[in-house]
Amino acid sequence: MIKEKKYFLLLIFSFGLLWGCKNKTTSEQPKKIAVIVSTLNNPWFVFLAEKASAQAKKLGYESKIFDSQNNTSLETDHFENAIASGFNAILFNPTDAEGSVANVMRAKAASVPVFCMDREVNTTDGATSQILSDSYSGCVALGKYFVEKMNKQGKYVELLGLVSDNNTWNRSKGFHSLVDHYPNLKMVAQQSADFDRNKAMEVLESILQANPDIDAVFCGNDAMAMGAYQALVAAGKADHVKVFGFDGAEDAVNAIKDGKIEATAMQFPQVMAETAARYADEYFKGKKDFPKKMPVAVELVTEKNVDDYIAYGKKEPDQQKK
Repeated sequence: MIKEKKYFLLLIFSFGLLWGCKNKTTSEQPKKIAVIVSTLNNPWFVFLAEKASAQAKKLGYESKIFDSQNNTSLETDHFENAIASGFNAILFNPTDAEGSVANVMRAKAASVPVFCMDREVNTTDGATSQILSDSYSGCVALGKYFVEKMNKQGKYVELLGLVSDNNTWNRSKGFHSLVDHYPNLKMVAQQSADFDRNKAMEVLESILQANPDIDAVFCGNDAMAMGAYQALVAAGKADHVKVFGFDGAEDAVNAIKDGKIEATAMQFPQVMAETAARYADEYFKGKKDFPKKMPVAVELVTEKNVDDYIAYGKKEPDQQKK
């Protein structure tokens, strides 16, 4: 009986050692961070995703990028996959301000923190934090420059981004908050081109048929600005119709240098991406109090200061034009 008792205790002790080793091994495995972005069909979002993933890896975590292809249903699949696969945090660029709320709440219910980048969701109760460009203020500055370049008069077209994205309306409202004070600046058409270059070209080609005498095109992002410029070239109007964009994409920065478009508003996706990854790192280490919305300033880029900028950011001081 005593021998059986000793044997039983030895089994319990051995099982405890094995369980302890198993737990230790599990706890030492690196945490995983999912980077879920609206689309990888736009270089701007590719840059955002890659910077977020790179920063997560730099901080010691595994990371994987998921492309939602501007499809909320596919985005839902990515969230379910990330949660089921044991990802510990999600760095998120939503496809739809309203439609993506359910996915954020799904992650919250699974105790997986979500940090939004660039685009927001219409809830303050879901994401741990939302790191967002100050699109409204950026377009107030852009609108002021627009008025100046147009000499306070002329006809213009506005190309909107995705109507389900709050950035679309923040940019439009910022622009109009200033431009609408000048009655001789007349908007002859306002139409969505979904932040897409090819669609912007098609939309503007159609608008030009009814409004061949426009003087400017204000675009909600640089992809649409470049598409608009292509349409103007095809119509033989590129030399006298001014184009304005938003983002700070490489082709837009180069186009400003070449005198093809007038201006863009420079966002800083690297700042947003790295902040989101850093917040996830701080969350894992015990911090739980984060700003619900973290604004990131936007800077106006024109022919006067374009040499101070590169794609998606500003040059270091020693690289800027003296």
